[in-house]
Amino acid sequence: MSFIRELHQQLVRKERSAVEIAQEALDRAAVLEPKLHSFLRLTPEHALAQAQRVDAQIAAGEEIGLLAGIPIAIKDNMCTKGITTTCGSKILENFVPPYESTVTQKLMSAGAVMLGKTNMDEFAMGSSTETSAYQLTANPWDLSRVPGGSSGGSAAAVAGDQAVVSLGSDTGGSIRLPASFCGVVGLKPTYGLVSRFGLVAYGSSLDQIGPFGRTVEDAAITLGAIAGYDPQDATSLKVKIPDYAKLLKPSFQSRGRLRIGVIKETFGEGLDEVVEKAVTKAIGVLQDLGAEIQVVSCPRFRYGLPAYYIIAPSEASANLARYDGVKYGFRAEGADNLMNMYTKTRAAGFGDEVKRRIMIGTYTLSAGYYDAYYLKAQKVRTLLRQDFEAAFDKVDVLVCPTAPTTAFKAGSKTQDPLTMYLADLMTVPVNLAGLPGMSIPCGFDEEGMPIGLQLISNVLREDLILQVAYAYEQATTWQLSKPMLK
Repeated sequence: MSFIRELHQQLVRKERSAVEIAQEALDRAAVLEPKLHSFLRLTPEHALAQAQRVDAQIAAGEEIGLLAGIPIAIKDNMCTKGITTTCGSKILENFVPPYESTVTQKLMSAGAVMLGKTNMDEFAMGSSTETSAYQLTANPWDLSRVPGGSSGGSAAAVAGDQAVVSLGSDTGGSIRLPASFCGVVGLKPTYGLVSRFGLVAYGSSLDQIGPFGRTVEDAAITLGAIAGYDPQDATSLKVKIPDYAKLLKPSFQSRGRLRIGVIKETFGEGLDEVVEKAVTKAIGVLQDLGAEIQVVSCPRFRYGLPAYYIIAPSEASANLARYDGVKYGFRAEGADNLMNMYTKTRAAGFGDEVKRRIMIGTYTLSAGYYDAYYLKAQKVRTLLRQDFEAAFDKVDVLVCPTAPTTAFKAGSKTQDPLTMYLADLMTVPVNLAGLPGMSIPCGFDEEGMPIGLQLISNVLREDLILQVAYAYEQATTWQLSKPMLK
């Protein structure tokens, strides 16, 4: 099932126009925004102009791609030329990029229709989208709960049927966690598969852009459009990009015996019983589909979280040094010298969580503490990568819960950062190892909140996790469930 293909067929058969589809999406987004707050800004003029170009192509008899005329949403940390990009921060409140990020340029070239920029945790630092300087995004399944973070706006926009697909960024789980909380598909690609040019940096060795979709095929189509080598990104990989959507099959039989490993360390203490039951049942479905299930150990898996919260803030400390009130962005008034201007600008422009991570990162990089903290965390990162390599000698794909719990109530963890950080327990090791990972819906708790199953594969084996996810999706009906929003 693909909503992209369905709309594409309507367009090529001339049953609907791209402008009609875009206007309908904009209208629904506008109606739901007072409840969801998925978007920081809608861009109707931009969207309708793009849709008109698609309609002109169709009228001229030109062939259009699958994404032409498809309504999409973009996380507000990807630069969009001429359209404000804030990263959810006051310090970039009036920043209008003079250039386009590679991923948005690729989507625009494919004819996709950008509806607007979505809300996010400030500079992607958070797990609930509550650190945004502008608004709180609600979970479409329960407006009193968080959508996850940091790409909460992008996930909520897809779950709430405001956009067909969206883009998020994932530094430690910021695509997969909101995908789990909002009951949609979210994919973090291999580090370097998708260009980071034009993505506002948080942790440069960890950040990766990826898609959200209601179905696996929609995520696969979107990934195919944004993946590929970019000479403007020094970390971009020169690899051939397959047609991920064409590789999807309803069973594993074409691949022979598929070995799936269940990560032992992700079960037990800290995992909600209802999440464990849903994930265990999903693993049973994969076994019924013909997969060989093994329990595997990644002994250092749980050390990923403390290592991440040293490495990521250290990189953030360096990356956010550029926001000083001199070059661009917000500048505080009333300073009598340069140092006071720096201090006042950063104090007023950054939120509490960003300041916290900058201070942690600066401390761990300082003389006398570098070896004790940062260097040790990098050594743990290497050991964690070795654990994954050993696991992939035995199996093809790893599975585990995406998150220890379902979506929590807004405000319930904002006063306890350490508890909030635990939401990333299952996802950060994947970023540290640079591996692809994705979350797919696999059930609901007793209160009707979605549960996510995380799939992890070896480097550049997005085809494998997409195949497993697609086969599971075809055998279940979770993707058909939608929140009751009006």
